[in-house]
Amino acid sequence: MTLSARTPRATRDPRPEARSRPAGERPSTVTLPDRLSGAAFLFLGVGLVAIVLLVPFAITVYRGFFGDGVDSEFAGLDNYVEMFRDPILVRSLINTLIWVVGSLVLPVGLGLAIAVMTSATRWGRWARLAVVLPYAISGSAVAVVGAFMLQTDGAVNQLLHALGLDALTTQWLLNWPQNTISAILLSTWQGTGVAVVLFLVGLQTVPPETIEAAALDGADGWKRFRYITLPQLRAVTVVVVGITLANALRAFDLIWVLTQGGPARSSETLALSMYRETFLLQDAGQGSAIAVVLTIVVVGSSWTYLRSNLRGTR
Repeated sequence: MTLSARTPRATRDPRPEARSRPAGERPSTVTLPDRLSGAAFLFLGVGLVAIVLLVPFAITVYRGFFGDGVDSEFAGLDNYVEMFRDPILVRSLINTLIWVVGSLVLPVGLGLAIAVMTSATRWGRWARLAVVLPYAISGSAVAVVGAFMLQTDGAVNQLLHALGLDALTTQWLLNWPQNTISAILLSTWQGTGVAVVLFLVGLQTVPPETIEAAALDGADGWKRFRYITLPQLRAVTVVVVGITLANALRAFDLIWVLTQGGPARSSETLALSMYRETFLLQDAGQGSAIAVVLTIVVVGSSWTYLRSNLRGTR
């Protein structure tokens, strides 16, 4: 074979960056206009968030240090002190904490239980449909149905009377804490479906080999769930609890339509108190202070929970 018939060797680029680049990879072609356009899109996104969220929050914080009038004088921390002195607002804070506990225990616990029990059954899809369907209903519609059932001569008391359980009948929406607990139960009926869907997605990521290996080792159903399934659902649980916590702290429409925060503002949460003080009682300073406290509770509780649980999901 002559020299001219040989296949020519590929010339090697002497540049160091070319030798370190894998074969077939094209060199980076990011130019200055590309970087500027990317920065422009980022600036638009950050600017939109600042205009929609951060600027109103800064105005709310500023307004919380003034009185109730438009040209009111600087009041310092008087609105915050008054908030913790007013028994109505203290009750509102207690109701908010009850909402947090109830909304975490009931929707999350029921959602996990329903997802586990229906994930491997033939009729499970119909059971899940029945649970998820109420989530498509608005909170106002749920409150209307709840008022029909829980009023003094409503369906619940009539059913208890028909069963001979007259001692259990009560004015569900007129006494505290029954009115707050009733609203939490209605919210649970509506919001459990989201937890079911998310937990079902998490169950599909659990490797079946681990479940089968635990069964071969003699672990019963509860031990398999506790030591195999539940730890692998930790990431999904963090998401479910975060969503449920945020929804519980900002609950408004269901409570407003169901009781309007009554009677005597006994079923109000901080969200309702903020609305009433700001728009109905025209006390913008007090309403802004409540909004700031509610924001601190939401951000603080969410940050604490996520920080303590996301460490184990990395």
